[in-house]
Amino acid sequence: MKTRYGAVTRVAVSLLSIILISSSNMVHSQSPKNFAQVRREFKTFYDQSMRKHGIVGSSFMLIQDGQVIAQEFFGLANQEKQQPVDENTIYHWASITKTFTSIAIMQLRDRGLLKLDDPIVKYLPELNAVHNPFGDMSQITIKHLMTHSAGFRSATWPWGGDKDWHPHEPQHWSQLVAMMPYTEILFKPGSKFSYSNPGIIFLGRVIELLTKDDYEVYIDKNIFKPLEMYRSYFDTTPQHLLKYRSHSYYLKEGKLTPGRFDVDTGITVSNGGLNAPLPDMVKYIGFLAGDVRRQAIYDQVLKRSSLEEMFQSQITIEPSEIVQPEGQNRKNAMGLTFFIEDNFGQHFIGHSGSQNGFISHFYLRPDTRTAYVIAFNTEAIPTEKDSSQDTRKLDREIKDYLFQKIFPLFAPKQGT
Repeated sequence: MKTRYGAVTRVAVSLLSIILISSSNMVHSQSPKNFAQVRREFKTFYDQSMRKHGIVGSSFMLIQDGQVIAQEFFGLANQEKQQPVDENTIYHWASITKTFTSIAIMQLRDRGLLKLDDPIVKYLPELNAVHNPFGDMSQITIKHLMTHSAGFRSATWPWGGDKDWHPHEPQHWSQLVAMMPYTEILFKPGSKFSYSNPGIIFLGRVIELLTKDDYEVYIDKNIFKPLEMYRSYFDTTPQHLLKYRSHSYYLKEGKLTPGRFDVDTGITVSNGGLNAPLPDMVKYIGFLAGDVRRQAIYDQVLKRSSLEEMFQSQITIEPSEIVQPEGQNRKNAMGLTFFIEDNFGQHFIGHSGSQNGFISHFYLRPDTRTAYVIAFNTEAIPTEKDSSQDTRKLDREIKDYLFQKIFPLFAPKQGT
């Protein structure tokens, strides 16, 4: 069947071809046969949803105990080349990068190089130029930045709109420093959650100053390599991986426009520069979920107690700060950069990303060590004239489907 973009929709490894999950991992009321039916239903839902919202390409993987137990691939990684999506397709993960940045901060904390309650101006005295009507800048700590509660604005650049002359992201630290005298703290630090890209960029700068490594080099040496994420990188794609790199697209009122290919996030790399194929992200999620069989390796990255510290609620996220469908008894909180969500009677850890036409997220249910990761290379933008196609709405619909129909099939693990 041809998609609207003229490509054959490929399901490289469909949910129907995955080995059935053993009944020991399932709730007693479910059988492998029942689960196979649920998977078939999800496959239909996934494919239909991609077409409905005009997605050019997408990938999905369901993970249990660090292993991929189901996966779906849809459409094209590059429309011009008619390049199909497959398991090697490399996506841009945008703000999911933030979680790597905070893991690095925890590594430095555990090595005694910093404390989470340290004032950020101890490491970045340039921030003393910021206007803080609520007190002294020394009151803003590293933990405030990790929990998006420091009071900084959301966007990196202080302007709104989308002018052609606006750079994609600042390229140099000096550009951020130049903006500091024109930056204001918007609320009392620690008093509430408000998502902030600059705060995470400041953490990336701290990592570089303390380790003497470029951010990208530090993360590669201390997270990617130990977790065997050998095809993960930041910003410009290495030549040998270009053939796997997905393009990105914007869809608005039926018109498809390519995004900028292979963008450089510059000095904001610690906030959103990550690129990787899904199998590498599965390795990362396996580390987050934990596994006694690999714990010695995982502890080389970050000891389990420190990782679980990151999953503890630090500040409540008010309903006004998120998009929440009506009728959900949903509670949201911020851990140390990880989002915490209690929804449909289950507890989840996750993060999302959105930049340059790419949209993605992952969620982990720790008590069952079950997770999924999904990425889209198309941002369908609704308008008053045409609201039928909306990637963010699709993103929420898939999450709610999985929360309600897939995650409840797995029983909690002993000792979790």
